[in-house]
Amino acid sequence: MHATIGWMPYIADLHIHSRFSRACSPQLNVSTLAQWAKYKGINLLGTGDCLHPLWLSELKIKLKEDGSGFLSFDSAQDIKFLLTVEVASIYTHKGKGRRIHNLIFMPSFEAVERFQKALLSKRATLASDGRPIVGIPSKELLYMALEASDKALFIPAHIFTPWFGIYGSMSGYDSLAECFEDLTDKIYGGETGLSSDPGMNWRIKELDNRSIVSFSDAHSLPNLGREATVIGGELMDGFDGLWKAIKDQKVAGTIEFYPEEGKYHYTGHRNCGVKYTPDDTKAKGITCPVCKRDLTEGVMERVETLASREFQNSNIKYQNGIITSVEFPNRPGYRKLVPLNQIIAEALGVAKTSQKVLVEYKKLVENLEGEIKVLTKVSIDDIAKISGERVAEGVEKVRKGDLVIDPGYDGVYGVVKIWREDGQEQKSEQVPQLGLFD
Repeated sequence: MHATIGWMPYIADLHIHSRFSRACSPQLNVSTLAQWAKYKGINLLGTGDCLHPLWLSELKIKLKEDGSGFLSFDSAQDIKFLLTVEVASIYTHKGKGRRIHNLIFMPSFEAVERFQKALLSKRATLASDGRPIVGIPSKELLYMALEASDKALFIPAHIFTPWFGIYGSMSGYDSLAECFEDLTDKIYGGETGLSSDPGMNWRIKELDNRSIVSFSDAHSLPNLGREATVIGGELMDGFDGLWKAIKDQKVAGTIEFYPEEGKYHYTGHRNCGVKYTPDDTKAKGITCPVCKRDLTEGVMERVETLASREFQNSNIKYQNGIITSVEFPNRPGYRKLVPLNQIIAEALGVAKTSQKVLVEYKKLVENLEGEIKVLTKVSIDDIAKISGERVAEGVEKVRKGDLVIDPGYDGVYGVVKIWREDGQEQKSEQVPQLGLFD
């Protein structure tokens, strides 16, 4: 089934940023976001940064409300937008410093303005960064969001990231309940983040009755859609449909960055060149053998600490190219992909930011109905006709999971490559990657 308006399901990327966030591309504006959403094959895109006064003013000029809770841009009516923001809360709770990032989705400009007003009454600074930093505890922030709109969606962001995730080893909690207390039942989902995937999250019992969602956390246009969520329902159902899909666990699946490529996947010390798997830490401990300080705990290690159940690789199955597990039959599947510009760059032997990659990328996505479809459905022969055998081979290798993987750790991004160089170890899953929609 094709993911366009009037069909179900649809693809959403609801964690992005604007040019008003620090370390973000100046090219992030409404028109370019709409164009790149089309390139990617995204149907619903978050605005990001909707509390920033200048960005909100621009959104109110460029985007139109139609009563559905989604917004439209005149030159891209087939792409819908949703008012979204990531808020960083830094505070002390139960004697420990907390630094938690949360995603908040609002159904109207009016609701955003009520939320803005409430935050300003708490002396929050909203104009200095698109992702505002506030001294408000996460529970109180959730309460304020629900006061602004009883349909506000509040989702802890990149939940296992050591420094800023709700389950983070450095500044988070050991459970949602510890953080949100009597409001825990208002948390309907959690975001995997780039360093974890749904299979890792399935091991956490308190997530059993919550949706697991994935979004790109894009700071630039090419990174849109590197993670996304397939929402069960129809785009025309608007915000209410999205709210129900997440609340009632009607997410149809997710598109995942390889978690090994995240910069906190394994435990280690980058300055000391030490990188440990969970098995390594069991055997060697968490003290750095070089500097004798504690290693930075990675996401895999943190999952092991909090997990209430094992996840047996032998029970993984691939149904129509989607990763599922017989242990978790009620969980929607997910697909791990490598971004198309990365495949093209490696095939051509150039940097993925080069003009040559951009030209080739646009040729493919404009002729073959978007990046996600190119990576999952388009025939290899059709890709070869446009971009040649090498690019087509790269896409085929990604579909099979035939990749070179070197996991990240302690702030160092991991490496996922298509072709092996001399001395590199190949991880070959040979996963049949078929169509995302049947």
